[in-house]
Amino acid sequence: MARVQDSGSRPDVDSRAVRTGLAHALLAATRGAGVVVIGAHHRAGRLGLVAHTLLHHSHCPVVLVPTA
Repeated sequence: MARVQDSGSRPDVDSRAVRTGLAHALLAATRGAGVVVIGAHHRAGRLGLVAHTLLHHSHCPVVLVPTA
């Protein structure tokens, strides 16, 4: 596995409260994002609604991080 070297710079992280569904809010936020990173878990071999929506409709790359 390759190591990632710390270049000293930090990514911009956007945090905001919304009054809409999570999948809809994240999907809208992908229009201006370079990448979206979310935790994902499988239930009965299927991804949850948010992960599924982002994988199929995101405007930027999606990184799914498995949860324990």
